[in-house]
Amino acid sequence: MFFNRIWGLYTQPKIQWHRVDSQHDSLNYSLTHLALIALIPAISAYFSLAHLGWNLGSNSNEAIFFSPAQALGLAIILYVGLVAGVFALAYLIFWMARTFGASPNFSHSIELAAYAATPLFMAGLVLFYPKLIVVMVVGLAGLAYSTYLLHSGIPIVMRIPPERGFIYAMSVITGAWVLLLCAIVAAIMLWSWGFMYMM
Repeated sequence: MFFNRIWGLYTQPKIQWHRVDSQHDSLNYSLTHLALIALIPAISAYFSLAHLGWNLGSNSNEAIFFSPAQALGLAIILYVGLVAGVFALAYLIFWMARTFGASPNFSHSIELAAYAATPLFMAGLVLFYPKLIVVMVVGLAGLAYSTYLLHSGIPIVMRIPPERGFIYAMSVITGAWVLLLCAIVAAIMLWSWGFMYMM
C-alpha cells in the first residue's frame, strides 16, 4: 500500500487524494510514512557530503568533503528539520481549517502534509549526484510538484468547496513557502557552520 500510494500521487493525484479521503490512514501510518520518506534526503545528504564531495560550480574541479562525523551531524539535523517542517505545515493546515469551514482532526492534517511533501523529499535522491545546478533543478521540480499536490489535495481531504479550497490552499502554500525560506536560511547557516569547522 505504501508504494501504491506514492505511485498514485505521481500518476493520478486527484484520484489518489479521493482515496486518501475515503480511507484515512491512522496517525501511526502517516507518521511512519513521514519517518521513512524523510530518510531519503538525509541519507543522500550524508553519503554525498562524506563520500562523494560537493562541486559548487566554481572554476576548480576540487570537491568539498565533510568528515563522516560532520556529515552525520548535518544529516541528522536535516532529518529533524524536515520532519519538524512537515509538522509545522500540518499545524498550519489544521489551524487555518476552521477559517474556511473545514473541521479536520490533526491526523488528517499530518496525512495531507506528509503526502504532499513526498515528491520534495524523494527529490533528495539527486544528492547522490551532488552538482549544485542539478540539485537546484531537481529540487525545484520536486517543490513544484509538492505545491501542486498540496493545492489539489486540500479541497478534497478537507472536504470544502473548490472556490473556498482554492483560497485555503493558496494561504497554506504561502505559509509553506515562508517555512521553506526559513529552512533554506537555516540550511545555509548550518552549511557555513559545517564548512567553518571543516577548515
